[in-house]
Amino acid sequence: MFTFLVKRLWYGIWVLFGVLTLVFLLFTVLPGDPARMMLGQRADISSVEAIRRDLGLDRPVHQQYLHYLNDISPLSLHKHAAEESLIYLDPRAYAYMPLLRTGEYSIVLKKPYLRRSYQSDRSVNDILWSAFPNTLLLASTSILFAMLLGVFLGTFIALKRKPWLSRGTLIFSVLGMSLPSFFAAIIIAWVFAYLLGDYTGLNMSGSILEVDDFGRGEYIAWKNLILPALTLGIRPLAIVTELTRSSLNNIMTQDYIRTARAKGLPEYLVITRHALKNALNPVITAVSGWFASLLAGAVFVEYVFDWKGIGVVIVDALEYYDFPVLMGALLVISVMLVFVNIAVDIIYAILDPRVRLS
Repeated sequence: MFTFLVKRLWYGIWVLFGVLTLVFLLFTVLPGDPARMMLGQRADISSVEAIRRDLGLDRPVHQQYLHYLNDISPLSLHKHAAEESLIYLDPRAYAYMPLLRTGEYSIVLKKPYLRRSYQSDRSVNDILWSAFPNTLLLASTSILFAMLLGVFLGTFIALKRKPWLSRGTLIFSVLGMSLPSFFAAIIIAWVFAYLLGDYTGLNMSGSILEVDDFGRGEYIAWKNLILPALTLGIRPLAIVTELTRSSLNNIMTQDYIRTARAKGLPEYLVITRHALKNALNPVITAVSGWFASLLAGAVFVEYVFDWKGIGVVIVDALEYYDFPVLMGALLVISVMLVFVNIAVDIIYAILDPRVRLS
């Protein structure tokens, strides 16, 4: 298991390196000048050049790339700090610990530094840290809702063996997959928060934290999570239901299921311990992919419901050409995708003894 995890982490590092390189080159060749965006269209040339020099945009592309790799790497190459101490703190950069001193430079250990926002001058780490928990909460709630309800409905339909239920599930799956998230968000917000708002008590917009109208500070508004989670969960719910139904129908015809019944096991043990456990492999594959896509694809839903997550951060960064924020958000999503895939491989081995990790 340890060797397997090391290999998967090593492959994940190369995947992240490829994503980083592609994203950096993409945003380097995009039209638009961040310095001009910061100063406005009437800024003089000397001010624009000064900002570009301060941001390092006047350097060749390969130097910018190497400097960015040095910033996000936990092990970085630095010039010696003016202060001789174990921890050197630069208020505009980050804290780091020198490990090895070689001539003019030192190899230091630090947290990955995603630089600062072009627009607000805030640390990208702080911006993403304040927004990512909201996106993670929304995506986790949506996928949990889809997983639990989808497995239950798929199992129920497979065991009932009614043709009209199977056809209805197929129609529901096709409709769920073909319904765009941004359109579903608008319809669900209009129906449940506008037309039925007096009965549901739900808001058309709002995040997990809201400010009390009577001046008592912030409070957690769990009801604002219902509609965004329902909107995001519709598409994976359709897929999980259909996959569970079809996989369980196939598993129930296998020889080991007939053997388990012949041994006198109760039907609920045959289903839970033998059939359903093996039928969940394709479901887990779909759920893992959907969970990663929900982290990356919640942009429109978050924007419609004004949910303060990474989706809103990405839209704002695109609008103002705030490349450090956008690149940092994409890297965070890529890291989550790598870890989700590793977790799925481990779950495979737990659910299916035929899977061997070597």
